[in-house]
Amino acid sequence: MSGNGRDRVDIPEANGQVVGAVVGDSGLSAHEALAVVLQIRAGELCVLLWRRALPPCEGEWALPGGRLRADESLGASIRRQLAQKVDVRDLSHLEQLETRSDPGRTPERRTLATAYLGLVPADTDPVVPADTRWHPAADLPPMAFDHASIVRSGRQRLRAKLSYTNVGFALAPPEFTMSELSGYYRAALGHDVAATNLRRVLLRRGQIEETGRSVPSGRSGGRPAALFRFRSLSLQITDAFAVLRPPGQGTGGL
Repeated sequence: MSGNGRDRVDIPEANGQVVGAVVGDSGLSAHEALAVVLQIRAGELCVLLWRRALPPCEGEWALPGGRLRADESLGASIRRQLAQKVDVRDLSHLEQLETRSDPGRTPERRTLATAYLGLVPADTDPVVPADTRWHPAADLPPMAFDHASIVRSGRQRLRAKLSYTNVGFALAPPEFTMSELSGYYRAALGHDVAATNLRRVLLRRGQIEETGRSVPSGRSGGRPAALFRFRSLSLQITDAFAVLRPPGQGTGGL
């Protein structure tokens, strides 16, 4: 028992981890799973949000997610809620992002939040409910609680992982031209990415390979554009110390 009359209890998770919770006058602290779902849409990095219909924060936009059931792990919870609430099932990548535990992050009851980063490939168009929209990740609407800050954390995680892993596979369709891929990287990184430099870097790291096929040239003529694909569709660290910087900012710039 602590000095303020509250007990701490340990709740075992399905994955073997233990989540601490506080029992007091208001009962057990709640735990929710949230998802920063990102996709490149029309050349822009977008995040999936839903509009809250009830207080608190009525009418504001929020990340999809909800309360953790007693019989499910965090990963199972967020996948269930993405499928049920916003009808997103075809994530190409999902990873745990961070846990928020500020006692005042929600007004009614202390609620821990574990956020996930989810990526949807650019060639899919999930059918989402009427209260759900894709918003530019760099120009967020008024958002509930601390969700805007969590979106910023998700963007930063994606940018970092594009530097040292092959996570670009989760943004791109199965086959792509280097011009298309550089557009996806440009949208995610927030700075210009030259297709020729990107091709050189990703080939050297063994992330991509040519398919042997090409896209026919357009009306203006020119050489047909070669089609590429990622060699692996699971996350791999390919250059642990790499940083993809904007042009003119040192080694690694694209």
